[in-house]
Amino acid sequence: MVTFFEASLDTISVHHVGNQSQNEMYALSKQSLNLNDELIQKLLMQYFLTPLEKANEVYHLMHNSGDLTLNEVHNFATQVFENKDKFHEISELIAKQLYNVSTHPKIKSGEVYVAYFKDVQIEGNLLDALGIFKSETKETYLKVYPDTGGFTVEYEENGININKLDKGCLIFNIEKENGYKVVVVDKAGSSQDAAVYWKDDFLQLKIRNDNFNQTNNTLGLYKNFVTQKLDEEFEMSKADKIDLLNRSMKYFKEKDTFDMDEFTGEVIGNPQAIESFKTYKQQYEDEFETPIADTFEISDNAVKKQARVYKSVLKLDKNFHIYIHGNKDLIERGFDDGKAMNYYKVFFKEEQ
Repeated sequence: MVTFFEASLDTISVHHVGNQSQNEMYALSKQSLNLNDELIQKLLMQYFLTPLEKANEVYHLMHNSGDLTLNEVHNFATQVFENKDKFHEISELIAKQLYNVSTHPKIKSGEVYVAYFKDVQIEGNLLDALGIFKSETKETYLKVYPDTGGFTVEYEENGININKLDKGCLIFNIEKENGYKVVVVDKAGSSQDAAVYWKDDFLQLKIRNDNFNQTNNTLGLYKNFVTQKLDEEFEMSKADKIDLLNRSMKYFKEKDTFDMDEFTGEVIGNPQAIESFKTYKQQYEDEFETPIADTFEISDNAVKKQARVYKSVLKLDKNFHIYIHGNKDLIERGFDDGKAMNYYKVFFKEEQ
């Protein structure tokens, strides 16, 4: 978790980066911004850091070869942390590197802000952090003010909404040998091909395999198993699938620690389905090179995140939705020969 109630913005440089495939260039400023205006500092802090307070995932910088020294952003961050006098010079190199990877035709041009923060808190540590941000979306604003007994309306084009950061990251001065701790925001556009350039091509990130990600990955994996894989091996109604998802969510909300054997025994139950899930898990680990431990501490934040996408609703044509939150034995499925239609029978004690 990131907080910035003690943080301060020490230095910031702004550059412009275009899109190579559109024959756009980059433009570098000659010096860092003057930060004498306290209101500007406050607005910039809000613009850059507020979206990152919501970041749960912590990443590390990496390189596909395994040699971290080949990650350009890691090298730039190291130089800044070791010698802040080189900040503006390094900010120019960061902008040039972002330009080098901005080759997809749908990548938008925009301003790049490279900032140095002091006393940003992550996971209980107050640390210096290097921030890299990009604004791509511009908006038009109306300005209304009194004028000779009435009001005048003007507008300003190509303004930046400080509540809508497009892309950003904070690189914390800790765990250098592991690729530093990094949190990121990326409001991806409609083109996923264009979207990957920030995390994959520019920063080259790998997600840290901590309790949050172990919990998040296990719940996501199990959801995909129930909704996509089980049909290949077992005949199951949608109500039964919803019940399996509800039971898994109940397990994660009530337990402090995940145990694979306990989870599969209590939630899945069927020995054949248990074996199928473990095989499915192994295939996921091999394909994505992301091991999931047999035991780990459950992250409440990850459970809350997954709970938003776990569906407990049974949709019947366009007429009815049935929300199943508890005992699935109180709902029965049948077929009416006269109407030639399926039906559900629902048992309850009180109507509210």
